[in-house]
Amino acid sequence: MLMNGRRLHPTLLFGLILLLDGPRLLLAEPPPTAVAAFNAYTHAVETRLARQHRGPNAFLAATPNLRPGEIRIERVQEGPPEQISGALLHHWRGTAFAPGATPADFLRLMRDFKAYPQRFAPQVVRAGVTTENGDRMQAWMRIRQRHVITVVMDTAYDIRFGQLDARHGYSLSESTHIAEIANPGTSTEHALSATDEHGFLWRLNTYWSYEARDGGLYLQIETVSLTRAIPTGIAWAVRPYVESIPRESMEFTLHSACAALGK
Repeated sequence: MLMNGRRLHPTLLFGLILLLDGPRLLLAEPPPTAVAAFNAYTHAVETRLARQHRGPNAFLAATPNLRPGEIRIERVQEGPPEQISGALLHHWRGTAFAPGATPADFLRLMRDFKAYPQRFAPQVVRAGVTTENGDRMQAWMRIRQRHVITVVMDTAYDIRFGQLDARHGYSLSESTHIAEIANPGTSTEHALSATDEHGFLWRLNTYWSYEARDGGLYLQIETVSLTRAIPTGIAWAVRPYVESIPRESMEFTLHSACAALGK
């Protein structure tokens, strides 16, 4: 089997098969201790972001001078590393520069969920807004992740927007519902039960910060996600693949956002 043009190592392929056999190997639902650890971690992230967003001098976590189309992605660790039983926590940050874009352009892009299937295809299949009240909205998306396998999930989010001034703004998105979909697009399509799903994504918080300068808009996104753990015996082979997924998804999102703003 090939992955991104490369042949999968047999151990990696076997490990992925084990991950798909979740109901018999690991809990499909996140353990309460993992949820508590995720909540504590995201609280620390949001506290740090709130400090950043109080003034313009350090509004972004890092402010590199980027060329148009250049994207920088890094893994982040907020505080000392923490072992979470039965789960993995992933924290990534990406920064990009969209020349000629304005904060108003970015806000229109982020709030126009109906256009997400065009702006962020093929990862976003459908999207829409459930409720909207000023700078707060509830929205939903059907997302599709394709790597060695294709996973389709219905997700819902609580989203808040904020601004420091005309050049600086941010948004915070918290997942409120994630359901893995079996047989998507067929007459037998249905959401898997909590005991049958595979734990590819249990929680997802997304934080955008943007700053207008240098004739364009610097975009910075941080994502914190919670997924199921990997069986110990195959962690050395499977973990790099599992951890590459949020990085690749972030890179895709930033490329798509810059492309949409360029139009």
